[in-house]
Amino acid sequence: MNQEEKQLLLKDLSARLPYHCRVFYEYVDDLDNKTYGYSLTLNTWCIDEFVANKAVIKPYLRPMDSMTEEEKVKYHSYCDNYYDVHFYTIESIDYLNSIHVDYRSLIPKGLALEAPKDMYKL
Repeated sequence: MNQEEKQLLLKDLSARLPYHCRVFYEYVDDLDNKTYGYSLTLNTWCIDEFVANKAVIKPYLRPMDSMTEEEKVKYHSYCDNYYDVHFYTIESIDYLNSIHVDYRSLIPKGLALEAPKDMYKL
């Protein structure tokens, strides 16, 4: 992962922190030099480990095309439209974060994992 990708992922992870995003957390244990990985809910501790290059973090996200019609309607209600041009707002980005959608195309870049279908069901 290059520095630009790391910065993009860090911005994305930070914005998702309040929404209990699930991540795959991977690190190398200093004692036995083995790599371990597990899923957990994103927290400030794992972001600190990522920033310090002690861990690799990949969020579990939903592709944009997985949004339901109801989610699309709600999302569009938060967006601004000027003629036929669609503009993001803070509210629309917050909503996408809250439903764990990959609006930054992190999955195709290999920076995120596609969430299993029912991972974020209540």
